[in-house]
Amino acid sequence: MWTQSLDLHSHSLHSDGEHPVQDVARLMHEEGVQTWSLTDHDTTSGWNEAASAAASLGMRFLPGVEITCEPALEPDQNHLAAIGRERASASWHLLAYFPEHRPGINDDTVAGFKAWLEPHQDGRLPRMKAMCQRLKELGMPVDVEDVRRRASGSVGRPHLAQAMVELGYVSSKVEAFETWIGDGLPAFVPHVKPTIAEAVEAVRSANGFTSLAHPLYYGVPTKALVERLGQLGVDAVEAVHRSHTDSYRFELMNEAVANGMTITVGSDFHGLSWQARPGNMPLQVVALDARLNGA
Repeated sequence: MWTQSLDLHSHSLHSDGEHPVQDVARLMHEEGVQTWSLTDHDTTSGWNEAASAAASLGMRFLPGVEITCEPALEPDQNHLAAIGRERASASWHLLAYFPEHRPGINDDTVAGFKAWLEPHQDGRLPRMKAMCQRLKELGMPVDVEDVRRRASGSVGRPHLAQAMVELGYVSSKVEAFETWIGDGLPAFVPHVKPTIAEAVEAVRSANGFTSLAHPLYYGVPTKALVERLGQLGVDAVEAVHRSHTDSYRFELMNEAVANGMTITVGSDFHGLSWQARPGNMPLQVVALDARLNGA
């Protein structure tokens, strides 16, 4: 049995998305999504808005967050060449979901998780200041406060990219990433991140579960990747992601099931200027994490 009623990976103005939460919810609903998760980077600040918007549209809302972590394996250069990627992401992203939590209702376990997450969110501003300093040294001054004002929650590189476009330094956000602020490029600055194991522990302590986002980005062969995730206690892998081919989705799903793991699905929607539409992500229900039953 197949379904395409879920989209468990999306972003809003609370991190690096283009749209307010209410607009993201509306776009999801218009594409037939019935279970939706807002997974802004390193922040839960949009949960209350998202829960309210989803309820008004008759959708189920699953509280989520995308946690920026240290890589758990080095990229395989031969594998990167084989899949046509120049370099791997400088961080691994762990999706965390809290199906038992109801935003707006006091929950001590989730409050503990939020307290753990907060310093990692705060670490984004010093990093942004450092990136603005590097751009200044490269002849492209950007006011960090202008960048900060663009974010309702976690400030990130897409906010900086948009500022660079408006200042005339680049023609598009894609150019900003591919030339200046992408991983390993002249204005890139890493920030302090938790390990995957640390993030898994924090999420489990709040009765949540985890899934590795967009595995394609890390440059690690599927078998080695999934085995390592199992060792670290990660529950699932985001096999169905907009960047994945059908064959890669199938490969990830089979490897996850073989290792006693499940899969999740997400369009990784950031806004209409990045992709035409959210949702529309078919997957086999049999491999879906059981905590999403009833979705």
